[in-house]
Amino acid sequence: MRIAVVGTGYVGLVTGTCLADSGNTVSCLDINADKIARLKRGEIPIYEPGLEELVERNAAAGRLRFTTDTAAAIRDAEVVFLAVGTPPSDDGSADLSALWSVVDSIASLLHERAVVVTKSTVPVGTCAGIERRLKQRLGRDCRVASNPEFLKEGAAIEDFQKPDRVVVGVRTAEVGDLLRELYLPFLRTENPFLVMSPESSEMTKYVANALLATKISFINEVANLCERMEADIDDVRRGIGHDSRIGFAFLFPGAGYGGSCFPKDVQALAAMARDKGVTPRILSAVHETNLAQKHVLGEKVAAHFAGNLQGRAIAVWGLAFKPRTDDIRDAPSLDLIERLLAGGAVITVFDPEAMENVRAIYGDRLKYAPCAMEALDGAECLVIVTEWGDFRRPDFDDMARRMKGRVIIDGRNLYQPQDLGRRGFTYHCIGKLPVNGR
Repeated sequence: MRIAVVGTGYVGLVTGTCLADSGNTVSCLDINADKIARLKRGEIPIYEPGLEELVERNAAAGRLRFTTDTAAAIRDAEVVFLAVGTPPSDDGSADLSALWSVVDSIASLLHERAVVVTKSTVPVGTCAGIERRLKQRLGRDCRVASNPEFLKEGAAIEDFQKPDRVVVGVRTAEVGDLLRELYLPFLRTENPFLVMSPESSEMTKYVANALLATKISFINEVANLCERMEADIDDVRRGIGHDSRIGFAFLFPGAGYGGSCFPKDVQALAAMARDKGVTPRILSAVHETNLAQKHVLGEKVAAHFAGNLQGRAIAVWGLAFKPRTDDIRDAPSLDLIERLLAGGAVITVFDPEAMENVRAIYGDRLKYAPCAMEALDGAECLVIVTEWGDFRRPDFDDMARRMKGRVIIDGRNLYQPQDLGRRGFTYHCIGKLPVNGR
């Protein structure tokens, strides 16, 4: 098929590349000329394992191209995916200004039988709004569908190529059959292709993310309670996770969720509820709990130093909101850094991929180590924020030699407290009693 993908952000770039890799001819369109020029040179603007190789291979084969020419991308496209940003407004609702701008710009160029598909996360009713807007501009009905993405950053290629399900929202069986044909190469293991109304499809995306965020906030709140009741959150997690009704997924305590999806989608769903006269009690609690959890690491550091952070040398391992990405949007590391800077701490940071994104915000207010171990030189305390694999099995003897103080505050529960205590470290984590190795 001839495909156009509008927007070369995370979702658009992965979508376009994977569809090209399955044999389609794909044009990725963006108004950012610099980004398109970089993509044409083979420079990938985001870190996503496996993406660079796929882009290079499909561009060389002529199946994938990047352009700022709207007419060239849209005119012959059979399917047009909209993958532009829908950031939160001040009230938490999704800002659709970029989406409406794109709809207006492509309307007159659409082939009569083209299908416009929203890949962006959009409020319920957006597809219907696009249908109305196109009909007003063109004087005819246009085919519009919803196809939400369920990609995990760091595993997006595998998620797209081996989806646990594909969800589409359509008005007619014909459009459903067209999209089924497009996704058929990715459904060889009989994973379901779920057809529903656009409204149900749009709701599905928000509900999925909101429920996952709920599990995270729930286990974090329970972990904080465990610390005060001398219970071990790992024991509790195992005790509930083996219940088939509950399971283990997303029940790992930590420093709170971040990224481009969970924070904004929870707030957007809550805003939709309020707009319809429904009080979003659980969604509001999930959001507030997460905001509070992102302050936990800073509170633990301050408590260890009795509130005096002035001049304290603090090392931070992990800046991205999760491993295998360079994304720092709403990352817990930023809340920690702000708290430490406000207290006068001297901070040295390390992350395998997200350093430059953090440097763009903080500049020389932070020190940037070339590797994890060098971040520890002279540090009075190490704070672990992101569970990169590099941090799971460090040389603790080397750490002890490098650090001025053997204090580790672990926001991802990477280590066993008693083991750290025997090695002479004071160790704080989430949902367990601290150990003092001195």
